[in-house]
Amino acid sequence: MKKYLVKRLLQIIPVLFIITFVVFVLVYLAGDPVALMLPEDASEADREALRTALGLNEPFLYQYFHFIGDLFRGNFGTSFRYHQEALPLVLERLPATFELAVASMLIAIIIAIPMGIFSAKKRNSFVDLFITGGSVLGKAMPSFWLGIMLILMLAVNYQIFPVSGRGTWAHLILPAITLGTGVAAEMTRLVRSSMLDILNQDYIRTAKSKGVSDTLVVYKHAFRNSLIPVVTITSLQVTHLVSGALITETVFSWPGLGQLLVQAVNGRDMAVVQAAVFVIAILVILINLITDLIYRLLDPRINYS
Repeated sequence: MKKYLVKRLLQIIPVLFIITFVVFVLVYLAGDPVALMLPEDASEADREALRTALGLNEPFLYQYFHFIGDLFRGNFGTSFRYHQEALPLVLERLPATFELAVASMLIAIIIAIPMGIFSAKKRNSFVDLFITGGSVLGKAMPSFWLGIMLILMLAVNYQIFPVSGRGTWAHLILPAITLGTGVAAEMTRLVRSSMLDILNQDYIRTAKSKGVSDTLVVYKHAFRNSLIPVVTITSLQVTHLVSGALITETVFSWPGLGQLLVQAVNGRDMAVVQAAVFVIAILVILINLITDLIYRLLDPRINYS
């Protein structure tokens, strides 16, 4: 296990280099950031002076290695929009993003696991058809549309929840439902198919033939063994919730990393874009590593040596 951990940690280094290179190339090709940093009536001399001060007139490789050098010092530059260092600006948005991701995942798990198990136990029944149809509908609905509908119904018409922002638990409900619905739909289908596969195994039939109750068979013998694919999809969805909640955070004006990244891309605030993508990449890599370790805990037969 130690060798596996060391190997995975060493693999992170080239992955991060590739990510930084791709991000830098995309930012380099995105256009001249000086055009957005100065007023429209700024003279060409002022623009040229700012390009020189920022090192934008240097060759591409020089700029890239200069960027890598600053990166080792934790310096992603200064946001020209917020007039702050980019990395602290990104890090201070992370708690809001984590809060939304955890709430969304809790909603998804609370809905998906009982629904998936119940649907598998009642296979080919009306209940199974209803749950399967509901999961397909939940997956098919675009999150921005669902978010807007929830705002119109529960925030504007009935005024049960606030329209947008962050501060109380009430602010969290609508964006968490919006983000968690699609995740719950996908997890429900996976739990159902995994449970169906496990319930047809010989050891399950043996347990039933010995008079073990259905509840004990399902929750003690079948559910644990069906968790590995569920953990896989959960980890993938966690990375999606952390890194991909751009639209939901924008719709609800949730002050998280996604909203910051969208604003930075629209405003070509490249220092913030680079810092945000780098932080998200590290989070995704760590979540994948933790997922591999959870596999080993769930199934001791898995050998990483």
